[in-house]
Formats: sequence, C-alpha cells, structure tokens
Amino acid sequence: MSEAAKVQWFPGHMSKTRRIMASNLKLVDAVVEITDARIPYSSRNPEIKKICGSKPRMVLLNKADSADPDITSMWIEYYKKQGVPALATDCRSGRNVSKFYPMLKELLSEQIEKWDTRGMTGRPIRMMIVGIPNVGKSSFINRLAGAKLAKVEDRPGVTRGKQWVALDEGFELLDMPGVLWPKFDDKLVGERLAFTGAVKDVILDTEYLACRLLEYLNDDYPELLTDRYGISLDDLPEPMDEMQGCVKGYELLERVGRKRGFLISGGEINTERAANTVLDEFRGGKLGRLSLEKPKG
Repeated sequence: MSEAAKVQWFPGHMSKTRRIMASNLKLVDAVVEITDARIPYSSRNPEIKKICGSKPRMVLLNKADSADPDITSMWIEYYKKQGVPALATDCRSGRNVSKFYPMLKELLSEQIEKWDTRGMTGRPIRMMIVGIPNVGKSSFINRLAGAKLAKVEDRPGVTRGKQWVALDEGFELLDMPGVLWPKFDDKLVGERLAFTGAVKDVILDTEYLACRLLEYLNDDYPELLTDRYGISLDDLPEPMDEMQGCVKGYELLERVGRKRGFLISGGEINTERAANTVLDEFRGGKLGRLSLEKPKG
C-alpha cells in the first residue's frame, strides 16, 4: 500500500472550522474557494460544495504562474460548464487579481438588482473566503486588502477568532482558516497535497514523495526535469510494483543528488538532501510551469 494511502490529517481545529463555516454561511452572499492551480482537484475540499448548498460560489485557481497554462485553461472551461465561474490568479505577481471584483459582481448581479429595487443600493457584498492550507489564501486576502487591511465591527453570529475584513469597492469578507477533509480516499490526492506542502512533511517520508514526484515529471514533463537538473533520462529501469518501491523515482533522485554534489562519506549520495531540494524547488515554482492533474470528462 502506498504511504500516501495512509494519510489521515484532520486536526481538531479544522473540524471546528467546518462547523463554524456552516453556521456562518447565512451571513455571506457568496463563497470563494481558493485552490492550487497545479492540483485543482486535489486542493478542493469536497465537503465545501455540500456545506454551501445553493449559495453562489466562485473558484480561484491560485499559483497559476507555476501551473501549466494550457491545463489551467482546461480547468476554467471545466468549471464554466458546471456553472461555476473560475479565475486563474497568482498572488505573488498579482496576476488577474484585478478581475476578481468584476467577476464576483457578475456572479451576484441578480442579487444586486434586487437590493437596488429595495432601496439598498451600495449595500456591501459579503463573501466567505475558504481553502485548504497552503493554497495562498492569506496572500490573496492581503492582495485585495493591501495596506487597508482592517477588521470590521463585530456582528452577531460571528464566532470570535473569525474576522470581517473591509475591502475596496464595497466588499467585505469573512476569513476562514484552512480546512482539509477528514479522509483521503484517493492515495494520489494525498500524494499531491504532500507535494505542494498542504500536508505537513512529517506525515510522509520526503524521499518517497520526491521519488513519486520525479516519476511524474519524467513521464509528463521530462524537458523540465532535464533543464533543471541536467540529468539523463536514458536507460532508466522500468518501474516496479508499489510493494517493491518506486525504483525509477529513486534512480532519478540519486541522479539529482549526484548532479548537485550531495555526497557524504564514502561517496554515497545524500538522497534525503536531494529529496528536500526537489520538493522545495517544486513548491517554489523553480521547476517550471507544470500541473499534476487534468479535469476528467
């Protein structure tokens, strides 16, 4: 069984946050879910759709500058077909953040018209920002708020520890901590979350993770692997079954370590250091623009 298949990481505060999210849903006009554009499926909490019900929703594919642009476009079209607006953003560069407010207003256009007819023109648009850890939620909020980040006055029904943030253009948001789901039924979801750092590294062996990531890169983005590490992809052994380990991935990991000079006494390769380097560089976007999953259907 894959190590990732055993991942169960659902701290008590996340369970509490899920309950708070459901109870505070009536206070907002829309829910904005932030995902990682490299793993749009794995970085979505499947329970959020159930919790939100008919509440208008919008999806942000964040960290888009690190994702494969062609695959990101496929995801945007995928959500469009489901009637859910999606926007590719990147908080580091600020890419497309300026398009967020207009898209949210369009999503709520019918509701805004109702407010206008009732003499409520100018009423603040209130949203809940949700997302699993490490998708850039805090960075996105800071991009929206800029230097004007401020708590709005306390309102009934908002549990202490959550905060209303006043934004420009008549928007207010209810910030929520990152929320993971209680069980990873798909071992690949667990692996991909671990690749991006959404799951703490202490949960899984870093060498195993790096081997799995290198196998994927070798199959789908060999040119990026060659450009970054200068390793030859010829004459790699055929992968063995899971019970025998990821032989191809370990061979690639050793080659990364050898190229980078990660040697210890006796000329042995420090594969732990090589693994940490591969994971750190992937998470930092240094391997190039790549995506780990495509939409199905």
